[in-house]
Amino acid sequence: MATIYHWCLAEAWESAQDEYVAPSLAEEGFIHFSYRYQVARTATALDRGRRDLVLLCVDPSGLEVVDEDCYEVGEPYPHVYGPIPATVVTAVVPFPPQADGSFLLPTDLPE
Repeated sequence: MATIYHWCLAEAWESAQDEYVAPSLAEEGFIHFSYRYQVARTATALDRGRRDLVLLCVDPSGLEVVDEDCYEVGEPYPHVYGPIPATVVTAVVPFPPQADGSFLLPTDLPE
């Protein structure tokens, strides 16, 4: 399976130790991820203009990833129903918005 991506507050990632737990795990029961082609569009829709984000690049090997269209938008997104071990995060990339607040996919992402 290809790399999956999750953006989060830089502070949240920096404070994670052996595993990362997004607030959505407690609130919704899973951690939201995106496939490469979904990252910029979804980040812009949900977090336009946020300047305190990093993009986690995650190797899904060994994780139970479930593709779901939970919000009935006509497109499945990868979800993980548990904490993310720090060892599966292959890169952490700064994820600043453009001047208009939209996001672009960083050019230096691992595949």
